[in-house]
Amino acid sequence: MRDWSPELVAEAAGVRLEGSAPLAGGGPPGPLRVTIDSRDVAAGDLFVGLTGSNEDGGRYAADALAAGAWGVLVAPEFARSVPREHPGVVLASDDPLAGLQALARSWRRALGAQVIAITGSVGKTSTKDVLAAMLAQQRRVVASAENLNTEIGLPLSILAAPAGTEVLVLEMAMRGAGQIAELAAIAEPDVGVIVNVGPVHLELLGTVEAVAAAKAELLVDLRPGATAVLPAGERLLDPHVRADLRTVTFGPGGDVDELGDDLELPFASEHMRLNALAALAAARAVGVRPRGRLEITLSALRGERIELPGPVLIIDDCYNANPMSMRAALDDLAESAPVRGRRVAVLGDMLELGSEEARFHAEIGTYARECGVGVLVTVGPRAALMAAPYRGDDGHGEHHATADASGASALVRELVAPGDTILVKGSRGVGLEVVAQSLRAGV
Repeated sequence: MRDWSPELVAEAAGVRLEGSAPLAGGGPPGPLRVTIDSRDVAAGDLFVGLTGSNEDGGRYAADALAAGAWGVLVAPEFARSVPREHPGVVLASDDPLAGLQALARSWRRALGAQVIAITGSVGKTSTKDVLAAMLAQQRRVVASAENLNTEIGLPLSILAAPAGTEVLVLEMAMRGAGQIAELAAIAEPDVGVIVNVGPVHLELLGTVEAVAAAKAELLVDLRPGATAVLPAGERLLDPHVRADLRTVTFGPGGDVDELGDDLELPFASEHMRLNALAALAAARAVGVRPRGRLEITLSALRGERIELPGPVLIIDDCYNANPMSMRAALDDLAESAPVRGRRVAVLGDMLELGSEEARFHAEIGTYARECGVGVLVTVGPRAALMAAPYRGDDGHGEHHATADASGASALVRELVAPGDTILVKGSRGVGLEVVAQSLRAGV
């Protein structure tokens, strides 16, 4: 947007232009970047002051302009209070978040890039990372950074894409009904990918059928003739498939069920292979046919491999957890551990599972046993329910229960031995990243 005038920015965002004083030293007419963090403001930025749980970011409008911001987008009362001696553009809106979203939608249209949106109960971030690597072989691609996948993060991801971007890959997260629809209305995808549907956010949504309907909101807003990439055989999505979309299925029995001999991936687990098939279907939908070995950088805390002296391998997958992702991570542990090494699983509570949470946790304990986990460390009261089915009647394996991530961190440092492969996974609220950080630091 560096070439957009203040008037054009205001029009694109659907907000009011309250003032426009030239910046010292000149510069491009439009903003270089958009940020919602006043502490992160750099010269040429547009600062958007959003209402938070504790205070309104609009209070920092003057500070942002003093730091060299191109301009600010804030609520009217904060726009009026900006001292006029500060150079820069002042934009006002009764709803600055809506202004941010409208600006992102306008920039998405101006880019002219093909947009691929990805959602799913598990694996959407890994699928995004794999897809970005596939597309990068032939196109100028920008993908959502880290967890910028919400009603705030997704607009920031779009606005971070520079002019000349050919494909924009956007991850979409949700916790309740209506949220994917909100994101799709901003992104206006050309390709919509649903990686899978599973028992997540049941505390809010109630049933897995409601989860499927929430994910399928992505399909509702696709333009006629757009492409829907769906898991083969997923009957929960059948009621939501549209006849005016081009539907491509992936996985066993699907339209895309093989990677082919000319594509090499740096991982072997089955769940990552399925993610790669979804990514391949999406890449083909925009005319890209990747070849050769893919160089993929997975986002932090999502199956990241950390090799330590010993040797010890840590699988840091503690960004979040649900029954589907727990099983996939345990499969990954089983496939990654050397034959003679111990499989150690540090598993935390899975949150937001509603009335069936006890059953879901017990089933993971059984699955850990089936995957050959030799040492199970449970973190939290819900995860402790994994212990009995894991041990079974024969006292299988070694189990340790800890109350929190701090206790798990101290315990695991004592347990670790050369040759171990250690999986660390739990819901975000458990904070298990401290376990991997502690092992990495060797403290």
